[in-house]
Amino acid sequence: MPENKKIGSYRWTVCALIFFATTINYLDRQVIGILKPLLESDLKIGEVEYGNIVTIFQLFYGFSMLLAGRLIDKFGTRIGYGISVFLWSLAAIGHSLAKGVIGFGFWRALLGVSESGNFPAAIRTIAEWFPKKERALATGIFNSGANVGAIVAPLAIPAIVIRWGWQAAFIITGGIGFVWIILWFVFYELPEKQRKLSDSELELIKSDLDEKNESVKPITWVQLLRYRQTWIFFIGKAMTDPIWWFYLFWIPGWLSTVRGAGLDIKSFGLPLVVIYSSTTIGSVGGGWLSSFMIKKGMSPFNARKYTMLIFALLVIPVFFAQSGGVSTWGAVALISLAASSHQAWSANIFTTVSDAFPKRVVSSVTSIGGMAGAVGGAFVSVFAGHILNFFKKTGHIETGYTVMFTIAACAYILAWIIMNLFAPKVKKVNID
Repeated sequence: MPENKKIGSYRWTVCALIFFATTINYLDRQVIGILKPLLESDLKIGEVEYGNIVTIFQLFYGFSMLLAGRLIDKFGTRIGYGISVFLWSLAAIGHSLAKGVIGFGFWRALLGVSESGNFPAAIRTIAEWFPKKERALATGIFNSGANVGAIVAPLAIPAIVIRWGWQAAFIITGGIGFVWIILWFVFYELPEKQRKLSDSELELIKSDLDEKNESVKPITWVQLLRYRQTWIFFIGKAMTDPIWWFYLFWIPGWLSTVRGAGLDIKSFGLPLVVIYSSTTIGSVGGGWLSSFMIKKGMSPFNARKYTMLIFALLVIPVFFAQSGGVSTWGAVALISLAASSHQAWSANIFTTVSDAFPKRVVSSVTSIGGMAGAVGGAFVSVFAGHILNFFKKTGHIETGYTVMFTIAACAYILAWIIMNLFAPKVKKVNID
């Protein structure tokens, strides 16, 4: 069969590249969570101080995302994504120089600023390289890189720390980003400029009729905030992203302080691997489910809507994770289900942006929602640090975690209800 009659798969090579970048992104940010018990014993960084360090990262990450989204929309994904990974790799390595709370706060701030480019660049790349019917699946695949990064961290970091010290953990994980940068500039280009792309695959990528004649006229943030579609994304991210941050930064400490005997930095890797491995299934499965619904004739908006409802309901049982009658592995199973459902939710809420908006503003809208999620996460981190510290002093730190798991159980279904009351019928935004 002649090459121009085949539908190639180069777009999935691009998806693999952003999967790799997202894996590195989460590996670099997760190192500090794995080191939490060690930082407390060696550097006297307690619950409140740790919460403040996490908050600094989230605030700088969130507000920088607004600028990152605009810059990526202006300069394009090839340059913007490459610069972002270069800078966050330097910041990750810089953590090895920290001596206390101030040092960690400084490098976490720089990491937050530079890592903010990942998701705006990734979502725009998906919009550039995939038709709507494939975007949720592609988003689910690249977003599962977050889970892989979270899986690799508890496996690799303890071994590195035991052999070379905690500073080496930051240096080695940060250095991986420079490998990605080489691959990115070797393999990535826009579809129209990629010589390895077949004519038929380019035709598939450009097959959405409503996107073929999009304007290239710039649009401001103020204009984007006039649309309910922007606010739906904003609300959904603000209410649910903080729960994912909680799973990333506080579950290692929960395993160490509440669930048990002997679960220190050398031994709690397996429960974390189970939790984060399950999230890969959720991320890909959530993307597949809405894509399946679209193939069966459902509109993209309704497919995302009902898929998100299913997974919002599946989060609720995490309420029982801190119950006294639930074993450690039973609690791990409940958290695994909730974290997996979050990633399924995430794969679909991200895709609503490229469904609703022209490609030229996808990074900007993604950055608005990402900022909302990160700032919400910052408030939750401050709250978690103080409430856990309070109950720790009373000798009942498990009560603090009960409060946090209750919030986690309710967040998604409340977000889904508010989003659908605010805008029950969503449609494509027409921007002149």
